[in-house]
Amino acid sequence: MTTNAPRPEILRYTAFSSSPEGGNPAGVVLDATGLDDGDMLAIAAELGYSESAFLTAPPADLGGQDGRAYTVRYFSPKAEVPFCGHATIATAVALAERTGPGELVFATRAGTVPVTVTEEGGAVRATLTSVEPHTEEIPDADLAEALAALDWPAADLDPAFPPRIAFAGARHLVLAAASRARLADLAYDFARLEALMHRLDLTTVQLVWRESATVFHVRDPFPVGGVVEDPATGAAAAAFGAYARELGLVPEDVVLTLHQGEDLGRPGELTVTLRAGDPRIRVGGTGARIA
Repeated sequence: MTTNAPRPEILRYTAFSSSPEGGNPAGVVLDATGLDDGDMLAIAAELGYSESAFLTAPPADLGGQDGRAYTVRYFSPKAEVPFCGHATIATAVALAERTGPGELVFATRAGTVPVTVTEEGGAVRATLTSVEPHTEEIPDADLAEALAALDWPAADLDPAFPPRIAFAGARHLVLAAASRARLADLAYDFARLEALMHRLDLTTVQLVWRESATVFHVRDPFPVGGVVEDPATGAAAAAFGAYARELGLVPEDVVLTLHQGEDLGRPGELTVTLRAGDPRIRVGGTGARIA
């Protein structure tokens, strides 16, 4: 620690599941005032989760109610990331258990992220609203390198879903599998994919398979965070929602359901809401404390 202050309480919550055995675990430090960057990185590495969230006082111009607005920083075991959806949901659930449901506002490196927390049938549910998203094409050579690192033949991609880099707080490469079997068979070259992702400034690779008009299965390799695969990825879900809408693959006003973590034995469910006339993406799910 940077001072002689006692070590802060480190909470453990899962996001996008109401069961501690499902979804994506995150560390949550509700008062990180006495921590510097090295301390936060060390705690994230010690926990070993894909990301952990660290809260401090909000900037003066953030807005929001007293006690319901914070600055939030996110660290993987290897580095700080600009935004993390599942740690945002986990943090919101942790705060709601202490101060009740309602509206929260988080200042992140990616921008301001409002979060709405509700209680439904005894389960706490949080929904974040992303920063304004965008997509961009990926050069052919970089796409070829990504597929080689994944050991995915180009013929195994779904031609209805062109590869793109999508952003809604962090950058993700979106690749769509033509079959559920292709999505399930994931054994990639960790170092090779990590090198490409660093060069393209990617947070994860969002691998998707479309089950129906509004239901998708997704997986997210995360080697740049020191994690083989992220069990449930809210930032990538937001990026995917923007991608799917921008390419006309879903209606402008729709609710999508993303299933993630099934192949890891940690099933989770992410709800992605698109609203006509609003470019931002809403990503919601339940959460639970891990004992």
